[in-house]
Amino acid sequence: MNKQNFNNNQAKTIEATQTLKFNLFDPKVRINPYPTYHHLRSESPVHRYFVGGDWLVSRYADVKAVLRSNYVRSQDKPKSVQERNQYLQDREKNLNTLAYTISQFLFYMDAPDHTRLRNLVAKVFSPMVVERMRPQIQEIVNELLDKVRYKGSMDIIADFAIPLPVTVISRLLGVPKEDQDQLHQWSNVFSRILDSLVSLEEFEAMNEVTKGFKEYFRALIAKREKQPQGDLISALIAAREQTDKLSQDELLATCIMLFTTGEESTVNTIGNGMLALLNHPDQIEQLKREPTLIQSAVEEILRYDSPVQTTTRIATVNFEIGNQTIQAGEKVVLCLGAANRDPEQFPDPDRLIINRNPNPHVAFGDGTHFCLGASLARIQAQIAINALIQQFSNLELVSNQLELRKNAVLRGFKAIPVSFTC
Repeated sequence: MNKQNFNNNQAKTIEATQTLKFNLFDPKVRINPYPTYHHLRSESPVHRYFVGGDWLVSRYADVKAVLRSNYVRSQDKPKSVQERNQYLQDREKNLNTLAYTISQFLFYMDAPDHTRLRNLVAKVFSPMVVERMRPQIQEIVNELLDKVRYKGSMDIIADFAIPLPVTVISRLLGVPKEDQDQLHQWSNVFSRILDSLVSLEEFEAMNEVTKGFKEYFRALIAKREKQPQGDLISALIAAREQTDKLSQDELLATCIMLFTTGEESTVNTIGNGMLALLNHPDQIEQLKREPTLIQSAVEEILRYDSPVQTTTRIATVNFEIGNQTIQAGEKVVLCLGAANRDPEQFPDPDRLIINRNPNPHVAFGDGTHFCLGASLARIQAQIAINALIQQFSNLELVSNQLELRKNAVLRGFKAIPVSFTC
């Protein structure tokens, strides 16, 4: 790109920034961000928040291109956490345990370490392995619904969407039932690591929780080394013994990553999905008549109200996208929620259509960092949503005043109260 074109693009960016005044973190925008996304895509699809600030990419084609690009790397969250040490008033404290642990999370790693670790974990977390859990997941779903079946009301989040993935991931990892509540409490604290707006106090709390997680899984791993079981930790231990081995620290970090992030995506998929269906009663009726549509229905739910709204990359070289030049080192925020409502890719994008086909959404990302737990999240959502719709009649929202969970990157609700007849 020549200097004149670069200056012209920079001027367009400044003009668009001055014209489009919005805040994606504003509660009024967060409750329904999709009109803002439409405005961004049409007016400034590759947009700077302010001059010199982060880039926000909102068109499907552009988001897809960056996700698959070799010109970007993952966000350096571990480094940014460690940099918070300088702001701690107590100089004897630090956030090093948290920073070091998340440095071994797959979504904060790049090749070659990412490739090696993902290949090892993927062997024991494949769609085929996850598919074998379907009967267990159905059993857990039925048990949860039995607890509320004759009450006539429930909170889809607290009574159903939260305990389901906690129980499933616990069984998958081999966490005993008596320990699940403690790990769930830690997970609630730790899940804030995925957000972009986190206080210093929250980072300190996450650091302490990480110590608890590591101590717990270190003891559980020691038990499985002596007496292997048919669980994921035992399989990961076996992978550790292979030539391209998994280190002890990587094994600990992987257990924490799977427990905490697996819960969040599933809770929000089920919650957002049921809310979308309740707001589209014709689609509930169609799914009730044709339960075999559940797979395409879950894909449409993931597109329609994505549980992960944004993901971030860092440019490693200068590159152009959407008539803008991204400079090496600049942060690129990819708006998955906006890409999944792009009318250029999805006809009638603001309408839930459970038999939509094709449906190449990017709710789980794309490229080398495609979500490792996508298969498990999908199966849980399919079984959970189908069971609710098939087993309960006259499902209705008790209140339209719903409050979002405290996370700007993830999209989900604190509570979804409903009434029903059995």
